[in-house]
Amino acid sequence: MNAPEPNVKPPLLDEINKGIITQLQEDGRRAYATIGKAVGLSEAAVRQRVQRLADSGVIQIVAVSDPLQVGLFRQAMMVINVDGPLEPVADALAELDEIAYVVLCAGRYDLLCEVVCADDEALLDLVSNRVRAVPGVSRVETLIYLKLRKQTYQWSKPEAQRIP
Repeated sequence: MNAPEPNVKPPLLDEINKGIITQLQEDGRRAYATIGKAVGLSEAAVRQRVQRLADSGVIQIVAVSDPLQVGLFRQAMMVINVDGPLEPVADALAELDEIAYVVLCAGRYDLLCEVVCADDEALLDLVSNRVRAVPGVSRVETLIYLKLRKQTYQWSKPEAQRIP
């Protein structure tokens, strides 16, 4: 995730900003004029709000590719235990191209890492030769993805936040 611009105060997440985010989650290429009609603002006002949301790090607008369609046929989750401080290990793992995200967590494991590789040979190399070689890594368990059932980026939809 990109760091927010320095000295940029995060914008208030009012209902309009939440509506803009929802519109962009549904279609990241949706025209600002269309978003404006949905949230009751002009195209220029939407453009300014989107820019503030992006500059402050609240949102990113990116293309999400299907790894299988671009030749990356092995996906996995690595759960990792660490001896010592977590952050240096997390930072080292975050530098590896095959690791899509790194999460520091509490519980049975210290770190979760999602991995996307070309094939099983590339995954073996990653785990055996690079991840286990990171100072502080004490245990790695690799959970191979067999089939992806759901992947969504629409977590902030207002209706999803309501409790019946």
